[in-house]
Amino acid sequence: MTIKEVSQKYALTPDTIRYYERIGLIPPVPRKPNGIRDFDQESCNWIEFIKCMRSAGVQIEALIDYVHLFYQENTAEARKDILIEQRDRLQKQIDAMNIVIERLNKKVDRYEEIIIPAEKKLLSK
Repeated sequence: MTIKEVSQKYALTPDTIRYYERIGLIPPVPRKPNGIRDFDQESCNWIEFIKCMRSAGVQIEALIDYVHLFYQENTAEARKDILIEQRDRLQKQIDAMNIVIERLNKKVDRYEEIIIPAEKKLLSK
């Protein structure tokens, strides 16, 4: 696939894809003899993985480390550790957001307790 096709398929700009490759977020993409990127299934799988992880807030540096380790032998434990660390970090963020959501729900409920009776009172006049 061309970079344009991959860009459309994954809703990423070509510049973003090039950037991901340049910083090591995705492994080097195979190229045609004329130097044009030729995205194979493995390259697309990496892009899909990275897009998913980034959309969830996984840190770029952790993903770069993960990709770098992926192509080295005997690194499964280190890669697992990276994923666990990122999962735990995201879980803390989710927990913090859930606390905020609970607080917002209580506030909204309180406003409904105040507003709805007030509106009924106005309608009954």
